[in-house]
Amino acid sequence: MDRLTSMAVFVKAAEAGSFAAAAPTLGLSSPMIGKHVRFLEERIGAQLLNRTTRRQSLTEVGRAFYERCKLVLAEAEAAEALAQDLQAIPRGRLRINAPVTFGSYSLVPMLTKYMRRYPEVTVDLTLSDRVVDLIDEGYDAVIRISPLTDSTLITRSLAPYRLIACASPAYLTERGVPATPEDLTDHECLGFAYWARPPLDEWEFTDAKGVYKVKVHSRFLVNNGQALREAALDGFGIILQATDMLTEDLVSGRLMRVLPNYEGPSRPMHILFAPDRRPTPKLRSFVDFVAATFGRTPTPEQERR
Repeated sequence: MDRLTSMAVFVKAAEAGSFAAAAPTLGLSSPMIGKHVRFLEERIGAQLLNRTTRRQSLTEVGRAFYERCKLVLAEAEAAEALAQDLQAIPRGRLRINAPVTFGSYSLVPMLTKYMRRYPEVTVDLTLSDRVVDLIDEGYDAVIRISPLTDSTLITRSLAPYRLIACASPAYLTERGVPATPEDLTDHECLGFAYWARPPLDEWEFTDAKGVYKVKVHSRFLVNNGQALREAALDGFGIILQATDMLTEDLVSGRLMRVLPNYEGPSRPMHILFAPDRRPTPKLRSFVDFVAATFGRTPTPEQERR
């Protein structure tokens, strides 16, 4: 006999109070239910039920075995459901939150590819540099570009979000080209005003010799990367923003990279979603798509609760 089937029969018989009462639910005869119970008793070498002509009751071993059987059967059902989910077609509405600049220039092109692959998924994307509460505000997943605090959310690490420094040719002609990070102290540096913390007044660069941190002066602070880009294009100063946002300007010559021999700062980037023993196909497919586009294959250390 199949052990899992016998466990299911035993649990139903114990809950029904008798073989006869369990028979209609299981679609088995009383003698067949008895065979399943005896199979288990012989296997574990202990009596599970005290049986008389009028009633039955669980033995001490039977009570413990009954509780364990319920757990095993629940796990088996969850495993089967998970296997079915893995083969299911992603469908439904996904609510996603991401930072404004990353969402506009990097995430949206990825999302259109994702939705072409999964035409039954609808995406509701909110772009905000505010740190949202995924659970309270009803998001399926959020992307964050910052160090993470302790969280009960599931976290998958993505590739770092890299920044580069650029300025317009007109600005560099007027003010000169900085040769080292320290030269930035003599320049107009366009500052990003963060929603949840003070503007960053220290820019960091690295090369083979080490790390260079320089205090910058920002007369113009904006909480939007696109607005900073417009100021840089207008020749007002040096911008430190994401590569994806500035690529077309660099190719066209509207902006020129500053300090090309130095690596600009990078920010840790993650995708977060709520802990769930059975993520939906739409969420699982989205997280995998994001990781394939912006990340790397996660190790157990890169995924944590």
